[in-house]
Amino acid sequence: MHLPDLNEARKRTNQEVLEKEVDYNFSKAFLNKKYFLRTYGCQMNMHDSEEIRKYLELLGFTETSVLEDSDLVVLNTCAIRENAHEKVFGYLGRCKHLKREKPELIIAIGGCMSQEEGVTKEIKEKHPYVDIVFGTHNISELPKLLLEKKAEQKKQDIEVYSMEGDIYENIQYSRDSKITAWVNIMYGCDKFCTYCIVPYTRGKQRSRRLENIIKEVEELKKAGYKEVTLLGQNVNAYGKDLEEGYDFKDLLERVAKTGIERVRFVTSHPWDFTEEMIDVIAKYDNIMPYIHLPLQSGSDRILKLMGRRYTKAEYLKLFQSIKEKIPNVAITTDIIVGFPNETEEDFLETLDVVNTCQFDSAFTFIYSPREGTPASKIKDNVTIEEKEERLQRLNELVNHYSLEKNKRLEGSIVPVLILGENEKDKNKVYGYTDTMKLINITEGHDLIGKIVPVKVTEAKSFSLDGEIVK
Repeated sequence: MHLPDLNEARKRTNQEVLEKEVDYNFSKAFLNKKYFLRTYGCQMNMHDSEEIRKYLELLGFTETSVLEDSDLVVLNTCAIRENAHEKVFGYLGRCKHLKREKPELIIAIGGCMSQEEGVTKEIKEKHPYVDIVFGTHNISELPKLLLEKKAEQKKQDIEVYSMEGDIYENIQYSRDSKITAWVNIMYGCDKFCTYCIVPYTRGKQRSRRLENIIKEVEELKKAGYKEVTLLGQNVNAYGKDLEEGYDFKDLLERVAKTGIERVRFVTSHPWDFTEEMIDVIAKYDNIMPYIHLPLQSGSDRILKLMGRRYTKAEYLKLFQSIKEKIPNVAITTDIIVGFPNETEEDFLETLDVVNTCQFDSAFTFIYSPREGTPASKIKDNVTIEEKEERLQRLNELVNHYSLEKNKRLEGSIVPVLILGENEKDKNKVYGYTDTMKLINITEGHDLIGKIVPVKVTEAKSFSLDGEIVK
């Protein structure tokens, strides 16, 4: 049994990052068994679930979308906000009830929540029906843990490592799509924003070698994929830990030169976003004109307390440079309201940035203290009622500009990668524009997997409607 240790997770040394390979030499010991996989959180978690899915299928499991039909439940969790915790523990109640009816049911929890001391302690003490707990650093050990559970019937096995982390280069995935694909370019984060738990749950910043990333993209292109999204906690910092001397602009250019039809990336940090990166994005048509650029706050005082290392003026300068250099670019953002002791004046500075930038959309949140982070130790004098009222004002403004931006597209023709059938209306399909706007399209089922011109017929705050241009 290995339990997480926050002090160990905080360490950053010059320890060499090892390139390892996953051992896929295990048996199909779970033939005719079904697994249910539930994913919480960011794109990195979604991609991790594609790795988890592959291991389970190689063990003989088949996937079910019905919890009650499963022989194995895997919850891949998120630690970024408290409501993510609440959702997981709420769902565990359903699993506990099911296990009373099916004692042989195996329940496993992985992901970022597992890396938190308090969470793992609570599972150990209050949720003994959870069979396996694994972390972000040892996803590849899940087959071994399941096989041991089957052979030895352990009551509970917690294997979570607090470490700086290594890189696995032969990972196989059971991907969610045959059209778009996630590609990890780096892992971990060394920024240590004062409110953020990610550096503790994901380890230190470590980049994959450029040649390995390019090889993966080329294989995806050969397999018929139309779009790749380069993933990292802070993609702009790519390569800073490598001795080879290349950085994110070099990687972006090499990926674009593979000729794959669409290239995207998430997430960027304004601190590491250079003019040279902007120039590369503007240079290549297959790098999509869409950038997610987290603001978090418009107040210099709050940004300093957050450890963000840029000012409001520096953010606005970067924003304007992106707008000027990249035609038709769409920019989205993240904003936190109610950081400890945020004043009304601080909040108005945030609204000022939103009014200036008029973002295409924004993910907005009330600050959620994460145990062990510096910000969680700050005594806060802002009431939850004030925070909720500020969030409402912010959302009204964000939604106003989102609708306004979308309205400008009415009547225009945009390139859309069609991804599949609309779940709510089987007569429609859905896809995304080059600027990452969701669009629902009348008919077009025969065009799934293709990039086609679509006329925008109606704009809403969070999506568009359109029709195929014939």
